[in-house]
Amino acid sequence: HVQLVESGGGSVQDGDSLKLSCAVSTSGYAGACKGWFRQAPGKEREVVAAIYSLGDSTSVEETGYADSVKGRFTISLDSAKNIVYLEMNDLSPEDTAMYYCALTTRYISRSICTSAPWSPTHWGQGTQVTVS
Repeated sequence: HVQLVESGGGSVQDGDSLKLSCAVSTSGYAGACKGWFRQAPGKEREVVAAIYSLGDSTSVEETGYADSVKGRFTISLDSAKNIVYLEMNDLSPEDTAMYYCALTTRYISRSICTSAPWSPTHWGQGTQVTVS
């Protein structure tokens, strides 16, 4: 059983920052690939950022970002606490959307996780981000 709970959304002004958190709880394997997706009204859900991590101190994490957020958003993982973060800077109204944390427990390569579309097996309930 895997559960993801997002927090940190809200209403901000153009140019502001927000940091989203996703607490992952599981009784088993939570997978190496985790990410943040977003869906704006009338648009399809899109991946915003992804992180590939084996969760040990010897492996190197790898991240990937949608072109629209590169340089502004940063995804990170606290493996000890099992929390995935999305730090969002210089927000604009175009970033307004429901943001979802997601992961896949299926095998997925590092390159697919960080640079290609992938289908999560588990989703959080979402947290709204509104920029005006």
